[in-house]
Amino acid sequence: MSYAAAPAVVRLPIGRARFVLFVFVAAFLVLIGRSVWLQAVKTGFLQERGEARYSRVLELPATRGRVLDRRGEALAISTPVKSIWAIPEDLRTSAAQSQQLAKLLGMAPRELERRLAEASRDFVYLKRQIPPETAERIAELGIPGLYQQREFRRYYPGGETMAHVVGFTGVDDKGQEGIELAFQSSLAGVSGSRRVIKDRLGHVVEDIEAIRAAQDGKDLRLSLDSKIQSLAYGALKSAVEAHKAKGGAVVVLDARTGEVLALANTPSYNPNNRARLTGAQLRNRVITDLFEPGSTLKPFTVSLALESGRVTPDTVIQTAPGRLTIGNRTIHDAHPGGAMTVAQVIQKSSNVGSAKIALAMPREEMHELFRRVGFGAPPQLGFPGEAAGRVRDAKTWRPIEQATMAYGHGISVSLVQLARAYTVFARDGELVPLSLVRTDMPAVGRPVFGAATARAMRAMLETATQPGGTAPRARIMGWRVAGKTGTAHKLENGSYAAKKYVSSFVGFAPASAPRLVLAVMIDEPSAGQYYGGAVAAPVFAQVMQGALRLLDVPHDAPLTPIEIPGEGEIAEEST
Repeated sequence: MSYAAAPAVVRLPIGRARFVLFVFVAAFLVLIGRSVWLQAVKTGFLQERGEARYSRVLELPATRGRVLDRRGEALAISTPVKSIWAIPEDLRTSAAQSQQLAKLLGMAPRELERRLAEASRDFVYLKRQIPPETAERIAELGIPGLYQQREFRRYYPGGETMAHVVGFTGVDDKGQEGIELAFQSSLAGVSGSRRVIKDRLGHVVEDIEAIRAAQDGKDLRLSLDSKIQSLAYGALKSAVEAHKAKGGAVVVLDARTGEVLALANTPSYNPNNRARLTGAQLRNRVITDLFEPGSTLKPFTVSLALESGRVTPDTVIQTAPGRLTIGNRTIHDAHPGGAMTVAQVIQKSSNVGSAKIALAMPREEMHELFRRVGFGAPPQLGFPGEAAGRVRDAKTWRPIEQATMAYGHGISVSLVQLARAYTVFARDGELVPLSLVRTDMPAVGRPVFGAATARAMRAMLETATQPGGTAPRARIMGWRVAGKTGTAHKLENGSYAAKKYVSSFVGFAPASAPRLVLAVMIDEPSAGQYYGGAVAAPVFAQVMQGALRLLDVPHDAPLTPIEIPGEGEIAEEST
């Protein structure tokens, strides 16, 4: 093609060329400015976004402290487990992987889909506290956006025997009941944390720094003796089943130190498997349940009269004809008697005799005594749900109420309050503070009665367990025992139920030098027998004998077999 036929070269106007050049230069300057802005001014923002994708702060859970009995046997220990969590927006699974993941997590595929759909974009737990071997199989699926977290699950070797004492933790390893709740702060410890870099599959590729070191929880050694606890629970459970009772409770105290050696309830539950837990199973009856103590309160009324010099153990009280009318109310004895000594009032458990002794004293003195032995105030064990009980103001007492309070009606107490109150007889008149933590030190008691009064009452309470008393079934071979039965009608809707009872027995041994105080309560026995001497006293005997043997307490009685009396040979107490 000739030069003349070639197309002409079109030149842009100089103004337009300069405009295009300006646009290119301006764009270049904007890019440079943006680069400087992001890399010099907004560095923190970019690092934050980058770290949000790859940097993670891992929580390093602290190991929860163990709960031990006084001998060092484990009652609660922590075992390592894994929790599975996900970032829903990063989760990528095939249909087969979803099916397999749901199966390993123990849930339906639809349930897994629903949980992921309802969760936030950043975090959702899929399953807490799964076994490590299951977590390994999940990790092998290699699912992006799926992560694991190391945690601990609590295991309770004592099972239902120790359930009401030790309690349990929730899925977040925080105490929910019992000792686990009461001592949460010391058992839990403090979690630590580390900053790491993870790849898109959730694998740690770089450990950057430690933010805070984990501080493990402290071990807690309780005052409980697991062998005595097991003995108490077994005897109580058998008695509740035999008498078709609604429930029951036992508490064993060391009279020297105030330590709680056993605290058992039934019905109980397995803290390792709480799928079908009910409120009745959770109730710690020793601590929370209140009841009218019945005749177990008579020793306090009589001790007050002894201490003030109004009576002696040999003072004669006329109880004939076995009833006492006050206003429009009449008090009855189960077996009408005649003239009785004060000691026989305790031995035979006379309501009329106790009422007459009480009415000879100012009501304010009785009220003050009840408060001084711990009734009407929590026992200060540091245990969740401690009941205070009820002691009405003395100014509101009518004569009939003062009379019935002498034998435990019109006042409410917990079993642990009642057991603690009996330490005044076992400790020569001193009331001791109680402890659920091992102390191994003699307790410093608070004087309530003089030593002479306490020893006189010990002798009278020993006669109650001898033939002719209300609790011969409380006797054991090799040790002298002392104690008192109680049988009280239950209150329902403000009135006493005709055929519902609380049967109880409180006592101590050896009577010559008391080491243990033991209280038993059986709620609503319905197999025919309901008197404390027939229902609760045998439980006392079984647990007390085994506990004294375990503690190697010296004998103070001959090692001769004890003849168990028949039903007709037991002096029934008044209700």
